[in-house]
Amino acid sequence: MEHAEDGVLEVVAGRRAAPVDAQPARYRAFLSYSHVDERIARRLHRWLETYRLPARLIGKESTLGPVPARLTPIFRDRNELPASVDLHEQVRTALAQSASLIVLCSPTARGSRWVAEEISHFRRIHPDRPVLAALLGGDPGDAFPDALIEGGREPIAADFRKGGDGKIARLKLVAGLTGVGLDELVQREAQRQLRRVTAITTLAVLSALILAALLIAALSARNEAERQRQQAEGLIEFMLTDLRNRLEGVGRLDILGSVNDRAIDYYKAQGDLRRLPTGSLERRARVLQAMGEDDQKRGRFDSAIAEFSEAQRVTAALLAAQPDDPQRLFAHAQSEFWLGYSSFYARRDDEARPHFRAYLGLAQRLVEKQPDDPRALRELGYAHGNICSLELTSKADPLRALDACRKALAAMERVAARQPGDLDIRADMANRHAWIADALTELGRKQEAIVHRREQARIVDALLKADPLNATYQQDWMLARYATALLLKELGEKAAAWRSASQAREAVDRLMKTDPQNKDWKDWGRKIDANFPGLKEQ
Repeated sequence: MEHAEDGVLEVVAGRRAAPVDAQPARYRAFLSYSHVDERIARRLHRWLETYRLPARLIGKESTLGPVPARLTPIFRDRNELPASVDLHEQVRTALAQSASLIVLCSPTARGSRWVAEEISHFRRIHPDRPVLAALLGGDPGDAFPDALIEGGREPIAADFRKGGDGKIARLKLVAGLTGVGLDELVQREAQRQLRRVTAITTLAVLSALILAALLIAALSARNEAERQRQQAEGLIEFMLTDLRNRLEGVGRLDILGSVNDRAIDYYKAQGDLRRLPTGSLERRARVLQAMGEDDQKRGRFDSAIAEFSEAQRVTAALLAAQPDDPQRLFAHAQSEFWLGYSSFYARRDDEARPHFRAYLGLAQRLVEKQPDDPRALRELGYAHGNICSLELTSKADPLRALDACRKALAAMERVAARQPGDLDIRADMANRHAWIADALTELGRKQEAIVHRREQARIVDALLKADPLNATYQQDWMLARYATALLLKELGEKAAAWRSASQAREAVDRLMKTDPQNKDWKDWGRKIDANFPGLKEQ
């Protein structure tokens, strides 16, 4: 690591300490970093030392020897050592006893004399031991110390920057420290994530049951009942946010249904809904919207519309009481959107149109009240996008559809400018490019359309690279390939069209393995097969 400005030196009787020769490995790795990156180094050190290697790999021979159960110990100097002009004896000894070196690379690390000396010293005494690079910020040319790339050496690098390797970055370091293949570690991490989600779901359902029992037992005491109510709704808020996002990320609609049922059962147990406070009514509306969304994905349109209608009744009443409240404007906008989307998805365009127009009006009011709020701008983008979709599918006015599509993209670009690291807004932008391509195709401007299809594909490729386990991004990737295949087919590029369609079909098959009941994915698989007959048998 980089030490205090005074440097690090072990002085013995007025002389520098003698060099330390290479020794048997006591440490799994030595962490070298600038003191400016101390916080990141501490977090990475803790993660590496607590990481467990897959049980089936432990003891297996790799290029670096038997695979260990844990990556311990890893040396990270936490103390400011005495002033010096050379490496402290403790650091030199640790370097001599380390099986590998991890360098946290940043512009400050590149300018650090001590990081450079640690790299040079390690390579001098351990020419055959691995040196790994963790890129924290800046371009490699600005972040890699000269000693790291001296003589044209190319270090094994993990990109921790935004938009870099994402969650895989840490696994790259594990692979470099153990000699285990990265693919094996990524697959194991996916399995761990699925187990965590399943455990969280089980815990949530069990907690909901326990809370329900506690609420029944506490009806005799108002204060106790109020405490229990707040506790139960805290769990519901968790289920509506963190838990729901995690389950959607792995495409588990079956578990989402159980979560929704538990939440709505809680509200049924409350009796007279008019006695519930405003916050409870808003959460109940969100539960109904979540249930409707899941029913719609399963093709249960009548149930979905009934749930969305009940949510709309609640959000309309709340908005009427406070018509200028941004949160209530937002909640009612969601009700109008879902009612419109259900009718649109069921191909009842005349029923969808008034709801989509009402949604656009509510989004415009949100932006008027909060012109720089990313959430309001995002709703405006969605609302224009709905009008774009409706005009296109009804074939009423392709030019008006194209105008709405472009307004939707412009709104999403404004959000992206305010939240450049938000992956979901980038997914929304990809979707806007897709609809613009559809509008241009409808107008016969297919060469312009293919430009937007390629931009859609570029964005989705980057999203999936950043989060390869995200089911939503996997679906977007599949849709981008399928839509591109259709357009290429119309342009007469048959070979390219079939390649793209084949990629889309394979992606659908992968998605269906995670949730065989997902109607959306089944429908897309049938559409691909219909437009590219015989593809599945190839």
